[in-house]
Amino acid sequence: MTISAGDKLPEANLIRLGANGPEAVSVSDLTRGRKVVIFAVPGAFTPTCHSAHVPSFVRTIDQFKAKGVDEVVCISVNDVFVMKAWGEATGATAAGISMLSDTGEYTKALGLSFDGAAAGLIGRSKRYAMYVVDGVVEKLHLEESPGACEISGGEALLAEI
Repeated sequence: MTISAGDKLPEANLIRLGANGPEAVSVSDLTRGRKVVIFAVPGAFTPTCHSAHVPSFVRTIDQFKAKGVDEVVCISVNDVFVMKAWGEATGATAAGISMLSDTGEYTKALGLSFDGAAAGLIGRSKRYAMYVVDGVVEKLHLEESPGACEISGGEALLAEI
């Protein structure tokens, strides 16, 4: 089943690179009692993800914060070291976006995984952006194509909050 607006997020652990190495981040802890924007991409450093999706949230993070969003999170089925490097390369980390790694289990639990075998993308996340309040999806913008970044971009989600 695919996650929808009105659904509670499934519990899972994502991973971030902390001061002492990789550390688990519980989805429930991340979202409990908070307003969080979560966007996911098919792959770090891939063309649309790198040149359109992440930059759209770098441009809009201050506007999300002004609307009461506590945290903006980028998720990808990539390892934590790639996510750290990608956050630094795009300016996402400097902007305050949390770059979290998914082993693929969370994406599967959301019902949002896909395979793009031609590009070597196996078990990856569909492109989406969601606004979550206290663990419940309030808005979900899911792209039809992994190469598109129209309704899942920062500006499109910001317009609905």
